[in-house]
Amino acid sequence: MENQQKERRDFIGMALGATALVGIGGGLGFAAKRTWDPLPSVKAAGFTTIDLSTAKPNELVVEKWRGKPIFILKKTAEMEANDRDLVIGTDRFHMSIGLCTHLGCIPAYKKDTHVFFCACHGGVFDASGINEPGLPPPSPLEIPPFKIAGTKITLGEEGPEYKQMMAAGLTV
Repeated sequence: MENQQKERRDFIGMALGATALVGIGGGLGFAAKRTWDPLPSVKAAGFTTIDLSTAKPNELVVEKWRGKPIFILKKTAEMEANDRDLVIGTDRFHMSIGLCTHLGCIPAYKKDTHVFFCACHGGVFDASGINEPGLPPPSPLEIPPFKIAGTKITLGEEGPEYKQMMAAGLTV
């Protein structure tokens, strides 16, 4: 009888130990998987959809995509048309990553002169994001990958308009 109780205690101890090991192993596995998964903010940063139907002429809209500012400017009829413009219906838009191509500062938009001015080293970009010659920025503001669907653009997806700009050498 005493031998049976000892065997029973041994079995209960081993069963309890096995259950604890499975629980600890499962918890560690779950924690390890969560550590390897990208953060929700990183997942969400892959694609960003922006509705341009509410954009006002000569008013800069700043969105965030993959941690970078995105400049969107609805051009007025007086502003010069450019091959870098996004054409949606009868409207023309300038869209670019809002980082100066010189040292990565964020230029400010000057409504009265229709230019982007980088205060870090005096860089100037026109309303199409093209750098003024002779000043520090070496190239125009970069255009992020985009796809147009109606009045909405999706950043991070390469649509036919973006591929056309790439082929023409208008963006990197």
